[in-house]
Amino acid sequence: MQKILIVGAASAIAEAAARQWAGRGAALFLVARNAAKLEAIAADLKVRGAAAVSTHVMDATDTAAHAAMLDAALAALGGLDVALIAHGTLPDQKACEASVELTLREIDNNGLSVIALATRLANLLEAQGRGTIAVIGSVAGDRGRQSNYVYGAAKGLVARFFEGLRNRLAKAGVQVLTVKPGFVDTPMTAAFPKGALWAQPEQVARGIVAAIDRRKDEVYLPGFWRLIMLVIRHIPERIFKRLSL
Repeated sequence: MQKILIVGAASAIAEAAARQWAGRGAALFLVARNAAKLEAIAADLKVRGAAAVSTHVMDATDTAAHAAMLDAALAALGGLDVALIAHGTLPDQKACEASVELTLREIDNNGLSVIALATRLANLLEAQGRGTIAVIGSVAGDRGRQSNYVYGAAKGLVARFFEGLRNRLAKAGVQVLTVKPGFVDTPMTAAFPKGALWAQPEQVARGIVAAIDRRKDEVYLPGFWRLIMLVIRHIPERIFKRLSL
């Protein structure tokens, strides 16, 4: 029975991943800000076959609360096999350009709070000599674009941090996975026009669970984003800076 912690468990992708693990009979510890939504998700997961589901209300940007949350997770689960970090926000780029405070808040939401949590998890799993830390990043972190560079900068920060963490924890037998979804149809992107490149949360969740099972280091979801971002990363800067992306 896998013992799994999910931070940001109320997000559409995280909830879909939790359903996959519940179907396998995993024990789950769910963390999010909305207590009512957490309880509704927990009730659904129990029906789907989860061995046990516990919930914990926490704002992930409150880094001082991380240690107590991890203690509660370990007590409830009796150990930890997988930690999925899934919290985040999608900022309004134009609003960020007009506000230093909002820009820094979004970097904190999507970058610094993730790093704070991953640091505590890394020390925990390194000491036990096994386990998985997975984070939901974004293809937006692969190259800065005018349409979302605040969000992309935070995701890029997380991607570089996880590269280093992976290099450190490989010797301890700990998997460190960076997940890079492209466009995903979730409540967070409800206002965006959809097209052929958009994926559903369930599709991305299946990819996350499979990547953890196969002990991958990095995965683009859906997989065609690896090729798209390979092309985008290699556009010369003198051309790239003139594009409207």
